[in-house]
Amino acid sequence: MAIEKKNPIQTPIDVLKCMVPNLPEGYPDIGEVLLDTDTIDWRPKSLEGLYEKMLWRDPDSGASMALIKFKKGVGIPSPHAHASNQFMFVLSGKYTYTASNLTLMAGSFYWNPKGQVHGPTIAEEETIFFELYDGPHYPKQPDWYSDEQDAH
Repeated sequence: MAIEKKNPIQTPIDVLKCMVPNLPEGYPDIGEVLLDTDTIDWRPKSLEGLYEKMLWRDPDSGASMALIKFKKGVGIPSPHAHASNQFMFVLSGKYTYTASNLTLMAGSFYWNPKGQVHGPTIAEEETIFFELYDGPHYPKQPDWYSDEQDAH
């Protein structure tokens, strides 16, 4: 029995182009992928002061890996839950979950299990973290995003 692929993609570079919409030109078609994240522009999200560099996304499952940047004073304005597990590793800055008084700083690893309500948050300093979702981000688009793409 043959297995039908939903997205027949031929090469690793084709996969990468699907996963990283703002991939700089010139990445070679090879079996391994190395991204120079300094060459990828920060994409502003519709929540002012929030940016992302999408590194990988699976269009079928919704799983993704990205660099996320919050400007100082910006945060997620209300409690919410995710439709999958959320993992964050803080590279720089200071980011606080105000309801629980949980503060993440450079070197912090945070795991928020699927369905766990958390937030609101505030970046006490400009904060950059690596974020991984093992499935879709939200069960529905949060009201703080006016662009549906920002909820993925």
